[in-house]
Amino acid sequence: MNKFITSIVRVPSLTSRSRFLVPNRNSRLVTFFTSSKNGRADTSSSSSSSSSSQQQGQGHKTTGENSHTLWVSGATMATLVMLGLLHARRLYDDNQLEVVRDKGIEIEFSPDAKASLLRLLPLRSISRIWGFITNVEYPIWLRPYIYKAWARAFHSDLEEAALPLDHYASLRDFFVRTLKEGSRQIDPDPHCLVSPVDGTILKFGELKDSGAMIEQVKGFSYSALSLLGTSSFVPVGEEDIVGDCIEENNIAEETSKKSWWRISFASPQVRDPTPVCRRMKGIFYCVIYLKPGDYHRVHSPVDCSILLRRHFSGRLFPVNERATRTIRNLYVENERVVLEGRWAEGFFALAAIGATNIGSIELLIEPELRTNKLKKILHTEPPKEREYEPQGVGVMLKKGDEIAAFNMGSTVVLIFQAPISKSKTKGQECDGCDSSVFNFCVQRGDKIRLGEALGRWSV
Repeated sequence: MNKFITSIVRVPSLTSRSRFLVPNRNSRLVTFFTSSKNGRADTSSSSSSSSSSQQQGQGHKTTGENSHTLWVSGATMATLVMLGLLHARRLYDDNQLEVVRDKGIEIEFSPDAKASLLRLLPLRSISRIWGFITNVEYPIWLRPYIYKAWARAFHSDLEEAALPLDHYASLRDFFVRTLKEGSRQIDPDPHCLVSPVDGTILKFGELKDSGAMIEQVKGFSYSALSLLGTSSFVPVGEEDIVGDCIEENNIAEETSKKSWWRISFASPQVRDPTPVCRRMKGIFYCVIYLKPGDYHRVHSPVDCSILLRRHFSGRLFPVNERATRTIRNLYVENERVVLEGRWAEGFFALAAIGATNIGSIELLIEPELRTNKLKKILHTEPPKEREYEPQGVGVMLKKGDEIAAFNMGSTVVLIFQAPISKSKTKGQECDGCDSSVFNFCVQRGDKIRLGEALGRWSV
């Protein structure tokens, strides 16, 4: 009988236990008999427990790896779903626009229920979540597939990317990618204002009416002062239109007024009683929309000096075509960064406007600036303003220098002074008018690329 029991004990050895599934009852029987036999089972038990602890440690490690894999997979799926929805929406909007334009109809402002619903949605929180997802690092082998899908959906030119696709760790990195050197040629003409971005021309023109109103869409306009801020130095009065011959000793008197001259002549001036002839200056604007597939870095359109910055926390409404014709004061209500300064022809301002999905705007001339913050919950709070040093000089930029970057599709609004003819200001024709006037060389709906001319004038 003892020999029979011993034979049973020897059969399910440690090695055999690791190879075969043993019923619980038999396992307890084996443990009982082996514990009474030369202490062999004690060794087996300790070895078994250490092996079990190692397996548990590996199990925890595997669980962590699996959870990370699941998170990356989930973020990837969310990204692909968002791409699909955005692409479908873009195709629908493009089709609707083509139908309307073929009929020769100009789209008018018409609020709808969706515009009212957007005000109730937590768009800032949604944008932060989407921003978090787009910052997830994808596996190297997966990156080219995701970015090619994006490029296919939004017509991005991958040949212009400065780096190979697998070098962009996240969708956000890919979205704000730089371009290969030479991909954009900056028009060298000194009497030319160029586009600061790749985009679509929505609106442009001259601000002639009182209040300096900018047309958002046919049937609705908004104030330039509301966009830039009530403390802006944008010239909106007749006293700010400079022309004919003036004396330098009148400059000191002009600087006391709330106009752009308060900035322009902030640096020391030498009094010269000799009359100086200055050309008539008008105020112009241009609105450029950046689609998701466009290059999303902003460059200086002229040689200029940026004197101050204003940051409006605002909302994060979408800024696509549908939004422009259904949401009142769209650009005035949205979060935006306004840069003001001067250039050779007078006042200059650039407004970078945020939008739904991330809504983040980064300034290269002020890297510490942070937009789309959680604490920015009141849309009516005054803007945060900063004056760049040295006072009266600010940050000097050359035409084509990089200024900022968008982390999603958005809009840029330019407001600037430029030469006009006397007939434009006096409302009458004159044979001897100066021909050196500013003229836009684009049309509404035109696709434009960084560095291409927006307008020209001659001397």
